[in-house]
Amino acid sequence: MPFTELKRELDERALSGLLRKRQVMQGPQSPYRVVGKRSYLAFCSNDYLGLANHPRLLAALQQGAAQYGVGSGAAHLVNGHSAAHHRLEEELAAFVNKPAVLLFSTGYMANLGTVQALVGKGDTIFADKLNHASLNDAMLLSRAAVKRYRHGDMSQLEHLLGQTSSGRKLVITDAVFSMEGDIAPLPQLLALCEKYDAWLYADDAHGFGVLGEQGRGSLFGSPSPRIIYMATLGKAAGVFGAFVAAEPVVVDTLVNHARSYVYTTATPPALSCVVSESLKLIAQGDGLRAHLRGLIMQLRNGLEDLPWKLMPSDTAIQPLQIGDNEAVMALSEGLRERGILVVAIRPPTVPQGTARLRITLSAAHSTENVASLIEALHELAC
Repeated sequence: MPFTELKRELDERALSGLLRKRQVMQGPQSPYRVVGKRSYLAFCSNDYLGLANHPRLLAALQQGAAQYGVGSGAAHLVNGHSAAHHRLEEELAAFVNKPAVLLFSTGYMANLGTVQALVGKGDTIFADKLNHASLNDAMLLSRAAVKRYRHGDMSQLEHLLGQTSSGRKLVITDAVFSMEGDIAPLPQLLALCEKYDAWLYADDAHGFGVLGEQGRGSLFGSPSPRIIYMATLGKAAGVFGAFVAAEPVVVDTLVNHARSYVYTTATPPALSCVVSESLKLIAQGDGLRAHLRGLIMQLRNGLEDLPWKLMPSDTAIQPLQIGDNEAVMALSEGLRERGILVVAIRPPTVPQGTARLRITLSAAHSTENVASLIEALHELAC
């Protein structure tokens, strides 16, 4: 039976300390999550501004559902593209200072659809080796040639660009790397794209709402038409979905050729009403971002003398590299026993030998919350 082979593979993952399991959460997103009958202080959410349960967003959802119902009923190109979707696309374009925007259901679908629509056989993709899995899948499915450069290595990227003389050229990168927390050298990447006539596709899933003026993103302020900008709406924005912002000709191309856009049902229009309200909170959120920066400094200062080192990061993603798979699982379990949830990240999500605790901070956390995590990690280090 084929199930026997599947069971053997799962058993092998378990023996290697790599078996993944879900845990069922109770209640809304917040710094404290209930699993089973116990409440835990959680540091594993991407709700960076603490907006996922904001009362203004809850009210916007209720009002949007009352006006538009629950489901959209069809794909955008059939009859599922509502006035709420269209209005949000215009608002997002203005928010990130780009000419046009296209909504997608998820960041994964945005990456798959955009990359495959823009490049194919005869073209070349240049990709950072630590890019998100969705970018990796997108480049492989595109059938374009792929050249990967060492993480953040602009010299190697320039060498690879200089070797390529035909076809379209697309440089793809995370703006904030999801497992490392560091920020891509975006000005240098753009300069190379200008020099070698390439597009720059930046996945700002973990920067939108947090970085840039008023949280408008890692590339806000750059007028270059070479930039194709993707951001998600389920992290700092606190809702769901994603968008791609670019020149109108790029967006029109996606409407016609991005399969993950054309062949899927549009998101519920009510969610667009919620994101519209979230954009207002993000623009008004300088205080939230300042508080978040303070928590980041508090954590980094408090963990300086641990036997494990925080990886270099100025963002809300603060990875504590442990190395060994069993050791990182034991450390995560030790925190859990102390009432704290921090997810252990292991291969293949990260390279072999770099297993880590992926600590994520939110503006909803307090300084007391962070102090509790610092204290627990020091206890476990003894």
